[in-house]
Amino acid sequence: MTERTDRPQILLVDDEERVAKTYELRLSQKYDTTVALSGEEALQTVDDSFDVVLLDRRMPDLSGDQILEEIRRRGIDCRVVMVTAVDPDFDIAKMDVDDYVVKPVDKEELHGVVERAMAISEYNDQIQELSSLKLKRNVLEVEMARGELKDSPEYQTLTDQIAELESNIDEFEETLDLDQVDLHL
Repeated sequence: MTERTDRPQILLVDDEERVAKTYELRLSQKYDTTVALSGEEALQTVDDSFDVVLLDRRMPDLSGDQILEEIRRRGIDCRVVMVTAVDPDFDIAKMDVDDYVVKPVDKEELHGVVERAMAISEYNDQIQELSSLKLKRNVLEVEMARGELKDSPEYQTLTDQIAELESNIDEFEETLDLDQVDLHL
């Protein structure tokens, strides 16, 4: 179990120690990193404390695909990025992976991949919060009289929170702009 700090937790899974240690060196100044040098080690290590898993696809004991499947089966809440020398094929369309990057990966690209994965997590959290607030608003609008809603500071605060979150999400979508992300595929 990895101890939680304020810094994002990254699990680096690659059977090539040199590659894993290079990634660790490149990321450790900004993130808390843990290295797993095999699929078995990755499955023993991975838990909900990790924000992002950078996963090699081709390893001798367990493939990255198998590890990804097990992470999802366990319901571990993290972003998973395949960072691999395996050129993508149409099979990635069915993979429950957040990103797919082909090696070699330089320092800037590695940081960009992690930052994009973290941004996707933040975006998902905001969407979930917005949905929850809208459900509460909808219940109030169905169950309460219009005059009661108009006079309620709680309802006004709720509608203000929704408007602010919608604005934040719109801005976030513009900066994230996933349609324009260069995935180097």
